[in-house]
Amino acid sequence: MATIDYPLPKLEPFKGQKKIPLEEFFTSGHRTCQGCESALVMKMMAKAAGPRSIILGSTGCMYVANTTYYSTSWVIPWMHTQLGSSGSAALGTAMGLKALMRKGKMKKEPINVIAFCGDGGGADMGLAAISATLTHPDYNLLILMYDNESYANTDIQLSGSTPYGANTTFSPPGTVKRILHHRWKKNMAGMLAAGHPECKYIATVDMSYGLQAMNCVRKALSIGGPTFIHSLDPCPKGWDYDPMISHELGELAVTTGVWPLYEIENGVLKLYGKTKEIAEGRYKRLPVRDYLLRQGRFAHFIEEDFDYFQNKIDQMWQKWLIPGVIPFRREIDQ
Repeated sequence: MATIDYPLPKLEPFKGQKKIPLEEFFTSGHRTCQGCESALVMKMMAKAAGPRSIILGSTGCMYVANTTYYSTSWVIPWMHTQLGSSGSAALGTAMGLKALMRKGKMKKEPINVIAFCGDGGGADMGLAAISATLTHPDYNLLILMYDNESYANTDIQLSGSTPYGANTTFSPPGTVKRILHHRWKKNMAGMLAAGHPECKYIATVDMSYGLQAMNCVRKALSIGGPTFIHSLDPCPKGWDYDPMISHELGELAVTTGVWPLYEIENGVLKLYGKTKEIAEGRYKRLPVRDYLLRQGRFAHFIEEDFDYFQNKIDQMWQKWLIPGVIPFRREIDQ
């Protein structure tokens, strides 16, 4: 039976914003775009993990913007890894630490191993490595995928996480074809949860709800074994909006039902935050157009496009076995 034979971190959830420490481990000096929510994810992720952490960053926005020649905004140990290798890097680092501790070459102590990746490097190119890593229960690590719904580092190309109909450099609207991108967004967290039932923790987060997201990170690092978090990150450049409304767009993604918040802990699924309120009927979902109209990447939409998008979200909430997680329907419900 696989075991983790070194101490696990004891990261209790923050009980409120005033309990969050002042220390910063992702500081000034990065070159992200104004209003970049992915930079906020890095800041909150590192703050939630604390100083005894190793960060592994695969190629993408958060590698290029956070590290340039002889400079970095990371205060804790950091290493760059290749585009599709966040899972491999996390697993290799956790294995190395475990071996050094076992051989007595370093003190046995909790050290957080966090590998981050974008949707291109995670949901697309890095999927196999992430999947393989989640099958190794005897190593403690977290893979966090920051999802700005495009290959934003290389000029906003289409990814498997790009929503239906969005204008990207690979799917520009035209006079012959107004909608060039017809695929629906890849359900990364749900897919990993269904395919890796022994993974102890998988969650979705949104940094517009920062305290909840940080507590998800702390739980993922403390539970023992490989874990995965999928974060939705509004991107002013790729989504084409005023950087001042990044926080508002993050909230709208949740309150319109487009981005459900949930965590699966030891096989038990729990909706949380506004998503839980929507599911329990305590909060009425806002129209999807409230979210889409604030983004220039959907400026070419006409009424039928908004209706189609709204219908797809309604189906998720009304017909899926679990909204945002399991897209199947029971035969009796047909």
